[in-house]
Amino acid sequence: MSGTGTRRPRADARRNRERVLAAADQAFREQGTGASLEGIARQAGVAIGTLYGHFPNRGALSAALLRERHVALFEFGDELPGHGTALAALTAWMGAVSGHAAAYRGLATLLMQGFTDEASELHDACARMTATTERLLSAAREAGAVRDDVSTADVHALTNAAAWLREQVPPEQADHLTALLVRGLRTGDDGTR
Repeated sequence: MSGTGTRRPRADARRNRERVLAAADQAFREQGTGASLEGIARQAGVAIGTLYGHFPNRGALSAALLRERHVALFEFGDELPGHGTALAALTAWMGAVSGHAAAYRGLATLLMQGFTDEASELHDACARMTATTERLLSAAREAGAVRDDVSTADVHALTNAAAWLREQVPPEQADHLTALLVRGLRTGDDGTR
């Protein structure tokens, strides 16, 4: 035991955790976020109790899988202001969030739940997405590029709709439809602001 009172997980426990994460990533890619947790445990070569020992529920497993992706998304969002127009920054953020939410079929739904459910393991990440969206949306409003009646909740709903679209149609069509969504946010016809 270290001086802080916490112990480093045993090597076999760390390996089991990594195997569960790898199996979950594969299962979520193939079957969506509703994939059987028992099947994930079986694929990882561990008992279901071991999976639940590391991840007490589907939300905790999803949050662990998304941790690195969230870091990359937030770093991207932090770099957007000052690069191009305010509308371009908001558009790039919406594209990044919808792409992130489409990583696994059903993830957009889990993220939408995480926005409002403070007990969700995804809530902190969703709160950070909300803060970034609000910052970029406010800048776009101040630049006169986005309608005054567009709210952060509207942008979240649209980005999650775009993520759902990415599950249904080819990527090129999803990008086109996302561009149409953004066009509906704009104040002017030329979109140059």
